[in-house]
Amino acid sequence: MKLTTARARWPAGTAARRAAGGRALRGAAMLVSVCLFGSAALLGVAQAGSATATFAVTATLQATCSATATALAFPGYTPGGGAVTQTSTVSVKCTKNSAYTVALNGGTTAGGTVAQRLMASGANTLQYNLYTTTAHTIVWGDGTGSSVTQAGTGAGVATANTLTVYGQVPDSAANQVAVPGAYADTVTVTVSY
Repeated sequence: MKLTTARARWPAGTAARRAAGGRALRGAAMLVSVCLFGSAALLGVAQAGSATATFAVTATLQATCSATATALAFPGYTPGGGAVTQTSTVSVKCTKNSAYTVALNGGTTAGGTVAQRLMASGANTLQYNLYTTTAHTIVWGDGTGSSVTQAGTGAGVATANTLTVYGQVPDSAANQVAVPGAYADTVTVTVSY
């Protein structure tokens, strides 16, 4: 009797395909491993160092000043009854350590000057002037003639430096013949810094 052994037959090319598939899987696994390792290495390098840079920051602080003033309202003047006086204040705010001067002009009444200011009531005028002290001898003006300005130094824009203006209506010959009425003038304060 003759025995024969049957061999299982795979379709042609199956073994080659299996071998090729195994090699492909091993290659893909190696590629994934290399990619993961490379990514970790790159991440490690990025976290290990740093770079720095600098830049300049600059600013220019500009000097500034502002001023306010209160009205000066003389009491009633009676010709021949003597001079009348009154005060007002000028408040100046300037940047810290900024030097300034305060000038007062001659007013808006026609014919008025720093040396002799005038108030008007229609076409009529009444003499008066503004001074730096209660003695009423030094005229506060714009620095022309014998007038002076007032100087100061800023303490910061939130802090006001207050100056007193001393006004006087003299009982002068011109005022003694003035026409009764309500007189007014407007004086401009100029702060230079």
